Amino acid sequence: MGANGWDEDPVCKEGYEAPVKSIGNSTTTPRDLENDLDVWIIQIALAESVAARLRKHGFKCKTVEITVRDNGLYSFSRQIHLRQPTNITNEIVTAAFQLFKDNYKWEHPIRSLGIRAAGLVLDDIPVQLDLFGNQEKKEKLEKLDRTVDEIRRRFGYFSIQRAAMYQDKVLSHLDAGTHTIHPHSYFHG
Repeated sequence: MGANGWDEDPVCKEGYEAPVKSIGNSTTTPRDLENDLDVWIIQIALAESVAARLRKHGFKCKTVEITVRDNGLYSFSRQIHLRQPTNITNEIVTAAFQLFKDNYKWEHPIRSLGIRAAGLVLDDIPVQLDLFGNQEKKEKLEKLDRTVDEIRRRFGYFSIQRAAMYQDKVLSHLDAGTHTIHPHSYFHG
């Protein structure tokens, strides 16, 4: 009906924004990914971007989804539901990498990857504590992530990096926050 100009939906007021249902990021990599380390580096960058946006907007996710496309253009998506909602980078990248390992058999190199956080809930909802005291560890990880967010806000994305990002000069120059891939010479004259 919409193609004919008929629309039964109510008119929204100016400035209305639809509620956010998911937050994600994906990239076509500067070169084909050929091993697990390559995938890990890109997934770290993507998870950092997704988790930072979750925190910025006051959300946690209950579901992590990955999208993988190989250089033959075959693609698939897989998702996992988490035990507890999270906006912690480590938890998101760990879930994403496990999904990848469980579902990709390396028949072809990979051309693009994506991570999406879905099942969003407000980050101030009450949390069910577990018997093993993991909540204190989660709070420390979230505080660490928020500190990294602030350092990057003040001094730029590349001012603080995880050690894994130094394993590959080409892949580590992906600024997932701005969707920019900087050539190695950008930083070294």
